[in-house]
Amino acid sequence: MAAFEYVAVDTGGKRMKGVISADSPRAARRELRLRELMPVEVSPLSAKSSRGVAGAGGRISEKDRALLARQLAVLLQSGLTVEQALTAAASDGTKPETVAILHRVRTEVTEGSRFADALSTAPRAFPPLFKSVVAAGEMSGRQGEVMERLAVYLENTWRLRQKVQSALIYPALLAALAIGMVVALMILVVPRLVEQFDMFNADLPWLTQQVIAFSNLLRNWGWLIAIGLFAGVIALTQVVRTPAVRDKLDRFILRVPIIGNLTRTVSAARFARIFATLSSSGATVLESLQAARGAMSNVVFRNAADEIGARVREGGSFAAALKATGAFPPMMVHMVASGEAGRDVPGMMTRAAEFLEEEFETATSTALSLMEPIIIVFLGGLVGTIVLSIMLPIIQLNSLALQ
Repeated sequence: MAAFEYVAVDTGGKRMKGVISADSPRAARRELRLRELMPVEVSPLSAKSSRGVAGAGGRISEKDRALLARQLAVLLQSGLTVEQALTAAASDGTKPETVAILHRVRTEVTEGSRFADALSTAPRAFPPLFKSVVAAGEMSGRQGEVMERLAVYLENTWRLRQKVQSALIYPALLAALAIGMVVALMILVVPRLVEQFDMFNADLPWLTQQVIAFSNLLRNWGWLIAIGLFAGVIALTQVVRTPAVRDKLDRFILRVPIIGNLTRTVSAARFARIFATLSSSGATVLESLQAARGAMSNVVFRNAADEIGARVREGGSFAAALKATGAFPPMMVHMVASGEAGRDVPGMMTRAAEFLEEEFETATSTALSLMEPIIIVFLGGLVGTIVLSIMLPIIQLNSLALQ
């Protein structure tokens, strides 16, 4: 079954482009008509075109990647070959870019490449972890089972990220509205009141003077401040990317009371989940450690993975190596020690990952629920300060009038 690029018109007259799988151009046109599309142009998907989509611009979102892994797991577990599973997944694909990527990978597999090597034709669509798990499944001969574990990991990761992002929407919206209201007060309201105060030539309270000074600063130099903040963020981003600064920053983050605990928990959970997925799929301890290291965003945990690998090569205990790094929670170290005693390290790492993920989700929900009242109190105090600075001169003028 080949891949064809098409240009068609739907029932509403809208022009559409995409990729479709069929045995021939005639079959492709027939399939388009079954989808209630009027084919305008149907041509074979060239290797150059598919390679360009898959390699240069080809991206798959985190959600689509999890859905694709789940689909491939079901197809492979049903007894289909890798080539047949890729063909079926491409036939069901709705996004042309994803379909083109799958066709390119299937072409590589058909030409004799291993599945994991074929995924390298789309490096922006399939990260190293995806390819490492697929390679482990090929070596163990349990591709469907391994793909199932990968799908579970990707789904859990995406679901957890969605929960955190959803919980952050309300605090972020609240903060943006409050900041906008404060800026509007400082730029629009305060200057008009200052004009009224100047008519009386009265001495203004210290708080009012400070608010007026800040208002003048925003009105006169607000654009320059905005440009400076934007440039500062860009410069800070570049500085943070340097290895020395990144190392110090990651170590500092782990020492911050609440954020550090959350970072340690989620990093340890990800490390445990990836290690368990690969090691239970037939990969060696060192291969699993290398894959887990690649998925770590914190330098401390990447260095910890290197240290663990060095100790394991020397014949040391895996649990002892985890403990020696000082990066992992004690609970995880104890569970791994129990797994070593029972010869089931992957199983205990899976349990540790589940426990840590649940702990992270609970802690995140609690922290976000506390963040809302803190933001409300802080911004309410800020607005109250501005209102108080406006009311103080009015009260002072009224007192003078009564005297």
